[in-house]
Amino acid sequence: MTLRFAACAAALFLLAAGPALAQEAEAPAAKTDGKTNGKAAKPSTPVDIVSNEMEILDKEKKAIFRGAVDATRGDTNIKSDTLTVTYADVKQPDGSTKTDATDIDAQGNVTITTPKEVITGDWAKYDPQTEKLKVGGNVKLVQGTTVLLGNELVSDLKTDRTQMKGGRVKGSFLPK
Repeated sequence: MTLRFAACAAALFLLAAGPALAQEAEAPAAKTDGKTNGKAAKPSTPVDIVSNEMEILDKEKKAIFRGAVDATRGDTNIKSDTLTVTYADVKQPDGSTKTDATDIDAQGNVTITTPKEVITGDWAKYDPQTEKLKVGGNVKLVQGTTVLLGNELVSDLKTDRTQMKGGRVKGSFLPK
């Protein structure tokens, strides 16, 4: 149970980086491990999670953190009332099995903080396989002096494309 929990907790932090993750993932300092066909090896950064309670539903393959959830990995943080990580056992090319997050769902008073931005909303969902992030309900994105307000933020971390949609969008920009 502890190994599954650690794998889920590590995978959940793909969510927390928000739109800045795609830019950081392409940093030239990335090293290859020789086993991934030249792809950058992901650094092993610990995930620290504090919540009022945590429950693992192994048959449903879910880890649920409830009450004042505060999770940090490196310089990225996510806070919410509830954080649910759905996971699956994935067979690796070498025949071993690894536990990967398949869906990450934050509910209630969501705040995602990265070195470049702060995103707040009522809920957030992240799909690690497609690298798509959605934040909804009274969304506010603050990046430096730029502030965007809207109903739903949709971000594709693979293409580094972020869209605010779902009704009227308001932006405040300070030209340099």
